[in-house]
Amino acid sequence: MVCLGNICRSPLAEGILEQKAQEAGFNWTIDSAGTNGYHVGESPHKLSQKVALEHGIDISHQVTRKFITEDFDRFDKIYAMAEDVVDEMKMISGKNYNAKKVDLLLNELYPGQNRDVPDPWSRPEYVYHEVFDLIEEACDAIIAKAV
Repeated sequence: MVCLGNICRSPLAEGILEQKAQEAGFNWTIDSAGTNGYHVGESPHKLSQKVALEHGIDISHQVTRKFITEDFDRFDKIYAMAEDVVDEMKMISGKNYNAKKVDLLLNELYPGQNRDVPDPWSRPEYVYHEVFDLIEEACDAIIAKAV
């Protein structure tokens, strides 16, 4: 799960999919990263943590990190939260970019529509709730395809 700063959307996506995969009995490795690296080493945004916890998901243990080219070797599938994130992943990875492994998360709900998960950064709390709901729906679709 990749977004820009790895403090709002991708930590939520990591926490949600991790919980759903465990509940489904899948032994998946799920991680998140950001393309800009501005928040490396920080915890997820306090509102992301709050909203996740209200849904029984504790993401406070997560530590932000920067997306790296080697993530293409570590993961079978990489979901980006937005089109600009995909562009950044291409720049970071250069010739090692693997388009077959990358998709926008919301294409799980709206195939081929290339919709972005809205960035809740510096927005009111209700936007974090809306983002959580969108990500949760997409994660439900991922699990349903794998069952």
